[in-house]
Amino acid sequence: MDHVMTSETGASRTAGDIRDYLLRQLNSALRRPGMYGAEIALHLYFDAIAFADRGERRWAEDLSALESRETFFPTGVTGAVERVLGHRAEDVMASVYAEIAHQYAWLTLDNNLPDADYGRIRSRLPAWCAQDRSHSEVIAEFGEPSMLIGGSNPRFPKTLVYATAHTDSPLIFFHLWNGIQPGAGTPWPPGHPEPILLAARYGGARFIDGFIFTPTGSARRAELAS
Repeated sequence: MDHVMTSETGASRTAGDIRDYLLRQLNSALRRPGMYGAEIALHLYFDAIAFADRGERRWAEDLSALESRETFFPTGVTGAVERVLGHRAEDVMASVYAEIAHQYAWLTLDNNLPDADYGRIRSRLPAWCAQDRSHSEVIAEFGEPSMLIGGSNPRFPKTLVYATAHTDSPLIFFHLWNGIQPGAGTPWPPGHPEPILLAARYGGARFIDGFIFTPTGSARRAELAS
C-alpha cells in the first residue's frame, strides 16, 4: 500500500504554502547568498517559483535578456560581475537576481522609499560618486537601505539596496568592497576599517552601463585588468 507523507496535523501542505516557503527561502538566499549555495541556489529557487506561478516562459525570456545585456555568461551572472569589477562578488551577483525578483513582486523589502527620496538618490548619484565614499557615508547620506545583501559584519563587503514599492522602478545599489590589494599578502585583516564604495548601480541597457564608479572603483578595475 502506498503511503503519503503528511504533516503532524494529517493534512498535506497546499501549493500556496509551498510557494510561500520558497519565497521566504529565496529572500533569505538573496540576502546571504554564500550561506545558501550562491548563484546555483538562486537559480534553482527562481526555477521552482516560476514553475509554481506558471511563469517558466517569462523566466526563460528574462534569462535570455540577461545574456543580451552581457549580464549572464557561461559562468553565470558571477562571470559577468567578475568581468566588470575584476573580481568575484557574491553580493553583486545576488543584486542582479534581486532586480528580477523585484520585477516579479517576489522580493520582500525591509522598507520602501518614498518616491521623492528615491528620485533624490538617483539624481545625485553621478556627482556623489565622483568622490570616494565609505559604508557609513552612504548610510549617513541616504539613510537605512531597503535591503542588505551580505553579512552584517561592519568590515565585510556588502551591497545596500534602495527601492520603492513600485516593481517597475529599478533598484538602486551601492556596491561596497573591503579587502587587500593584489599581492599585498594575507587576506585578513582587510585594508580598510569599513567597506568602501566601488560603484553605485541602477538600470542600464547593458550591465556595465548601470555602474557609476567612484575613483577607487575605477582604479581597482584598471589595476585588476592590467
